[in-house]
Amino acid sequence: MKSLKKAFKREDGSATIEFVILFPAILTLFFSAFEVSIYLTRSVMLERAVDLNVRLLRLGTLEPATQDELKRRICEDTLIFRDCPNAIMVELREISTDSWQMPDTGLVCVDREEEVQPAVTFNFGRRNEVMLVRACAVLNPFFGTTPFVMDLPRDPSGGHMITAVSTFVNEP
Repeated sequence: MKSLKKAFKREDGSATIEFVILFPAILTLFFSAFEVSIYLTRSVMLERAVDLNVRLLRLGTLEPATQDELKRRICEDTLIFRDCPNAIMVELREISTDSWQMPDTGLVCVDREEEVQPAVTFNFGRRNEVMLVRACAVLNPFFGTTPFVMDLPRDPSGGHMITAVSTFVNEP
């Protein structure tokens, strides 16, 4: 009993207890900061890619003028998206200049749990029409534990939803 009492009074190893308590919190903070930086980098790259390709749409120089070509070019310009053609959904629609009413539906993203993807409006419009481009990509988090730590927007399959929106007027 005396030796057990002595063992409880010893102070060597007390730094280990502090380490065990603080290390998980510090690692969680580090991984969260890293995940947010990856998320923001992906978001900026998608915005940049959409802006570069909106210029082509505005000037009417996108050849061939199809939804698949626009998606391919956006994916080419994002650089860091894995499996981009299957992860991104691009919508192009006109905005009425009479009512200036924006689409009442939410942004449509890829549904990774279904074989058939949701339909989106894709209309190149006519001259002098105001057009809205919306892109949504669903990408996996960099670290598997991120959904438990952070409250980033996610789809049912656990991927982060990254969006970009832009408007332009078709050149005459």
